[in-house]
Amino acid sequence: MNQRDELQKLCDELRKKINFLRGKKITEANPLVIFQLETEIEKAETECNQLVQQINNLDTVRFSDELYRALLELGYEEQVRSFKKFIKAQSIGAFLIHGSPDHGQRWLLNRILTQNIKNSTTSKSFKVELHRMGRRIDVSTLWREIGGRVGLKRQDTPLEIVERVYQWWQTQNVILVFHDVDYMPENYLHELIHEFWLPLANQARESGSQTRKFRLLMFFVDYEGCVGNCNTLFVEQIEPNWKPIFPVKLPIIDPFCQQILDQWLEMLEMEFDTLPLVNVINQKEDPVQQILENSDNGIPELAFAEICDWCDCNWYEAKDKWLKH
Repeated sequence: MNQRDELQKLCDELRKKINFLRGKKITEANPLVIFQLETEIEKAETECNQLVQQINNLDTVRFSDELYRALLELGYEEQVRSFKKFIKAQSIGAFLIHGSPDHGQRWLLNRILTQNIKNSTTSKSFKVELHRMGRRIDVSTLWREIGGRVGLKRQDTPLEIVERVYQWWQTQNVILVFHDVDYMPENYLHELIHEFWLPLANQARESGSQTRKFRLLMFFVDYEGCVGNCNTLFVEQIEPNWKPIFPVKLPIIDPFCQQILDQWLEMLEMEFDTLPLVNVINQKEDPVQQILENSDNGIPELAFAEICDWCDCNWYEAKDKWLKH
């Protein structure tokens, strides 16, 4: 018996007790006994209400978890497929995630790590949010930020930072994330790749990395869809002489089309048929058209928000709980 069933059983027993005490009170003439019965009833009702609240909280969490799992199956097939292809035979890789605003770049990052990297939430990691530094970021500020993230002092050089991250990787997965790379001038991004990532990846490869069980992954996340134009920094296709140290540009994120949404709804019917979400969607008249109309024709985060609204769930609050990376 799970926790919810146990709470429900206790709640049912308390309700029986309350009904019994109320019946006893009706036939009781002694004022003192009536007062004692009223006290017992009040106490039992308080306990019952607390149990109901606990049950409701569990139901809310369960439904939120189910909604999250269902949304993780919506869209991004090209990006997920490409990521799987690149990491299938490699333990080291750097990737660009990119698209226009509100296209769910961080959602995609969370999805590919959650679904494809074992124990991703407990991996050694750091993330740098470049928008905090402003568009006039200078590279020395960036190096101080990275050095601080790995526990080094300001005077440490990029090579010392590389060595610290390399030592992390000896005993665990390492995940490095640079959000808002669209804030970086191209020459600084070039320096970050050539003075940090490439030395780190080369050192890892030369140590026999491909036989190691730990992964070394780096992500550049572009929320404006402009960094993908830097063709000299990223590769898209694996050529015969390609090396896994070069950052890979995943396919740009496109809006959800009718076909993607149709396939997702069919998947829900087959794999999530017991979820309350399926009942919610089945009550909608032409749900795909509603999603498209209320998401500016399939902008991913707006589509997620629309689906969450149907479930009385606030997307903007929920994603703060769901996103671990």
